[in-house]
Amino acid sequence: MEVHYRDEGVAAAASSVAGRLVADGVPARLAAGDPTLWDEDAEGDTGAEQPFRVPRELLAELDALVAPRRAAGLTEVVLIAAGAPALAAEAICDTADVPLTVLDTADPGQVRRAPAGPPAATVVVAAAGTAEADACLRVYEELFERSGLAPAEHVVAVAAPGTPLERHARERGYPVLPAGDGGALSAAALLPAALAGADVARLLDDAAEVLPLLAAGTGNPGLDLGAALGGAALAGRDKLLLEDRLSPVAGLPDWIEALVAGSTGKQGRGILPVVGADPQRVSDELVVGLADDVGDVRVDGRLGAQFLVWEYATDVAALLLGVDPDDRPDAAEADRAAAALLELPELPTGAPTLVDGPVEVHGPAGAKDLPGVLAELLRAIPGDGYLAVTAHLDRLAAFDAPVPEGADFEQMTDAWMMADAATLRALLALRTDRPVTFGWGPRSLRTAGQYHKGGPQNGVFLQITGEVAEDVAVPGRPYTLGRLQLAQALGDLEALATRGRPAVRLHLTDRAAGVAHLLAAAQEV
Repeated sequence: MEVHYRDEGVAAAASSVAGRLVADGVPARLAAGDPTLWDEDAEGDTGAEQPFRVPRELLAELDALVAPRRAAGLTEVVLIAAGAPALAAEAICDTADVPLTVLDTADPGQVRRAPAGPPAATVVVAAAGTAEADACLRVYEELFERSGLAPAEHVVAVAAPGTPLERHARERGYPVLPAGDGGALSAAALLPAALAGADVARLLDDAAEVLPLLAAGTGNPGLDLGAALGGAALAGRDKLLLEDRLSPVAGLPDWIEALVAGSTGKQGRGILPVVGADPQRVSDELVVGLADDVGDVRVDGRLGAQFLVWEYATDVAALLLGVDPDDRPDAAEADRAAAALLELPELPTGAPTLVDGPVEVHGPAGAKDLPGVLAELLRAIPGDGYLAVTAHLDRLAAFDAPVPEGADFEQMTDAWMMADAATLRALLALRTDRPVTFGWGPRSLRTAGQYHKGGPQNGVFLQITGEVAEDVAVPGRPYTLGRLQLAQALGDLEALATRGRPAVRLHLTDRAAGVAHLLAAAQEV
């Protein structure tokens, strides 16, 4: 595992910062979990366990759960989770090229389309207690019962002791694995990956190779990377562009985004990860390449090692910025707002300020059409700011788009791209030199949401919601998935508004037609 500096300015700043950290004994203290790094008044012990570790003891527990289920033909694995653990499991399975369905959404269409196989061949890993996770688990429990199957034979829970999920799992007779610390090598990521067929023992071996280096003052890739991230951010280069083209490791940038944004984005500070973008060569940008000779910094290593090094490096960067990486002071506010909205007889969607075809505009808009609204948003981005696009839609709906008969792969890909709301990011990025990020709600609330609320006051926000054509009732709850999805979107807007962060919501009265209209409008900006 190696970190290479390819920019002289980054190298000089990182070297200076790392020297100060080593002089203060930070590498060993961080590896040991010294709480006084974050709070000088904290007890100076290391706590129950070290924060950076390789949980080999999980392998026997995983095998005891995985072997009988695979032997029983449970090959369709559905992970109901949220935040970084869900993205870590996705990266593990994508890299191993094994199928895993991740449900971290309340979108009715996305929930209905999962899993790909029959219920009798499906095993669900319930690993989160969020509102959308609770709803998805209830939907699956009903599906199993309706299919004449015992949920206890098809559901495994990963939960912390005393949580509502753990109590529910015990009451239903589900096997329960302790959640651990929620890191990339915790049970919430490893269990679904193992069920899907990934070699998690090899993953842990790769992590174990780098672990001894993380307490060292020299030759420590976590320290080298963290010093580069934190040193660059202190010098004004706080937009972290992640470049992973041609990397043998798949899905890592999305997990890094969740880790870095959530750990550093608070108290008006933070590092903004940008995924899937081309470098703009602007003064506040730091490009980190995960393959080949690209970027100001290059990080080479296998996935297990990358997980540990990035977790360590992010803690170093947070320390340099003066924030506690484990603190999420603003993350739950949108959830509280959504819960309050669900108590109302009707959701307060309000009247649109503008209607352009199948797209309603909610929020301040002086423009007369949708291209004008998008242009206004781009002009509103501060010189050191960014535009964040969040789509509370089905992230797989584009694959339902019609393709020309006899189309080749390139033509099919073009058809899917022009039906995918995520394409909006690239179209808008072509029209500004400021970073444009994209996330699917509520996934993005669990990943970059903390940065959006607690980070620097220089973001502009575009939210996309859509009319639900076929809703899904949530068993035992007084709402549907569609109502929950919209409440989460409105709750997020409310949390942004309380902080004076400018936001516009676009509501698609017809989802497919609305996405096509929106992408066409972006090309006219």
